[in-house]
Amino acid sequence: QDAIARKEKRSETFKTAAVHGLEMGTPALKTEELGRRAPQWVRDNLVTMCMRCKEPFNPITRRRHHCRACGYVVCARCSDYKAELQYDGNRLNRVCQVCYVFLTGHVALEERDKKHKGILEKEAGEVSSRSLLCSSLQLLDKNGKGGTRGWFVIPQDDPLVLYIYAAPQDVRAHTSIPLLGYQVRDLPQGDSRHLFQLAQSQQVYTFVADTEELKRRWMSAMARSAAGITCAEEEEDAD
Repeated sequence: QDAIARKEKRSETFKTAAVHGLEMGTPALKTEELGRRAPQWVRDNLVTMCMRCKEPFNPITRRRHHCRACGYVVCARCSDYKAELQYDGNRLNRVCQVCYVFLTGHVALEERDKKHKGILEKEAGEVSSRSLLCSSLQLLDKNGKGGTRGWFVIPQDDPLVLYIYAAPQDVRAHTSIPLLGYQVRDLPQGDSRHLFQLAQSQQVYTFVADTEELKRRWMSAMARSAAGITCAEEEEDAD
């Protein structure tokens, strides 16, 4: 009974804090309307950082998402929760952590956060020294007109995942892309840029390599990982 009481008290504390944050931060949508009516989304170009954790957005490290409950622009980690929304037929929708706590009364999933941290907590220098391939690349935005350079690594001990760092000596990867099942596409050279893509369903990533040789090496490495080939022996067997 004591354990149950403590859990209920902690849930109520989180819920009260969530209500306070919503009332202070989302004047366009009243707290009692949260989940019952569609919010007005904050426009992407009005914010430069996650409206929950305050981390800055950019195409590699942190991409923009909208909470379907309050309309805030948030990063992937802060919106890695789902709750039923009445205005959408009680279907599960992506929501931010604050709205998740308010709508469900549950404490945020701490174990999920720990899991995400563990996946990305690989030092770039150490991983690069034991990698199948690593180098600087540019990842273009959806329009193909701009993008951000980063340090890209396929580790030997995790050969089915592409890790993306902002710099070669960062202590933590900003994001990762599971390569299994992706298709590797060659693109014609344009404006002296050596272009290639990773594509799966509606998800497409476009990369720019510094040289044609480096582009070919990345295409070969990514194609092996996408096919589930994790070592040289398996590659020979496949041939």
